[in-house]
Amino acid sequence: MTSRFTELTVDCHDPERLAAFWCEVLDFKVIDRGEGKVEIGSWVPTVEDVRARQMPPTLVFIRVPEGKTVKNRLHLDVSPIDGSTEDEVTRLLGLGAVRVDVGQGPDRNWVVMADPEGNEFDVLRTLAPRD
Repeated sequence: MTSRFTELTVDCHDPERLAAFWCEVLDFKVIDRGEGKVEIGSWVPTVEDVRARQMPPTLVFIRVPEGKTVKNRLHLDVSPIDGSTEDEVTRLLGLGAVRVDVGQGPDRNWVVMADPEGNEFDVLRTLAPRD
């Protein structure tokens, strides 16, 4: 008997808005929605696929009444795959993200940002091939 990491759940005020933001960031699609909940992913999970091998987890955004009050203890890291880190930061700013300071210092090779509801995430080094 074993378990699989299948979803990461994010509490939020507006699941539709946050799901739309992360779909744009990650090139994911909405795979399920319900009352106060939206699930996005790069694939549609099936029991057979999950049992057969470790699959990428989906993101589930669930409406909650309370707001975010402190720095996240868990956050996403994203890596650009077809442009520079700075180009990706510029794109994400255009989608509604903001740069944030969580005490990371100025000499880091990643950029700390927050999504439209203030959830921190990091933009890491690019994975794009060098010219």
